Amino acid sequence: MKRQARPKRKRVIPAGQQAVPRVKPRVTQTVEFAVFGDSHVGYGNSLSIFKGLLPKAVGSGNKRFFIFGGDNAQAGADHGNNANAYYKDFKDTVTSTLGSIPYKASMGNWEASTRSLFTQYLGAVSGQMNFPGTQGKVKYVWLDCALGQFTPASITLLRNLDDRYFYIIDFHWPLRVQGITVESSHVLSAAETSRFFSAIPVKARDKVLAIFTHHGHKFYRKLSNINPGYPRTKFFVCGCSGDYKCKPDGNMGYYNAKLTSSGSGYKVDAYIAH
Repeated sequence: MKRQARPKRKRVIPAGQQAVPRVKPRVTQTVEFAVFGDSHVGYGNSLSIFKGLLPKAVGSGNKRFFIFGGDNAQAGADHGNNANAYYKDFKDTVTSTLGSIPYKASMGNWEASTRSLFTQYLGAVSGQMNFPGTQGKVKYVWLDCALGQFTPASITLLRNLDDRYFYIIDFHWPLRVQGITVESSHVLSAAETSRFFSAIPVKARDKVLAIFTHHGHKFYRKLSNINPGYPRTKFFVCGCSGDYKCKPDGNMGYYNAKLTSSGSGYKVDAYIAH
């Protein structure tokens, strides 16, 4: 004879008390990535330096993405006579070291005169893609300002940003933000900087998590209030991945970075690695 199942007891809440709903804990997710700039493969000892730095970045943590911020190859030197070889050296080094880790390269001033070869080896000079590991919630945007001005296509990308996503943006020349210590000749003009900030729709400005730039052969960062309307956007300069050494100490290096999600928000942190 089968026993009858006992009826489940209902939880009795004392009079005057309310049931406290169970709150699901927030799931924190971290995506590690690395940011290189100005490896200048083809100049001096840059290829050897780059080949020394890149495996360190791959072997540190669990990198999901690599950013290369322009002047990746010294392509414009000697009227571009060796551009093909320099691009090939850069790409062969990257693909053999990164394996299946995705990457994207922006264009620098030393590559501007060899655009067809840049696109042949490194893809589009500007665009937007899903940032790996974020299920499409964070977009990576790379722009072309190789000659010190943003191209019309780059400005159009900025104008089409919206508040459905978060953004990490990369381009070669640093913005002229208040307090920047990069040499003035290696910083965008005030007018071009204003053109960049003004192009982004107001509703998307608090979704710009971080802006990575290069060209100045220096590490610099400003972590808040880089421009009115952008109180939480972090701004970085990283141009020390080749034989154009960082000043004043002459070090070479890159950023180890991480993108952290918690609930519906995201933040970016970046740390210098040598």
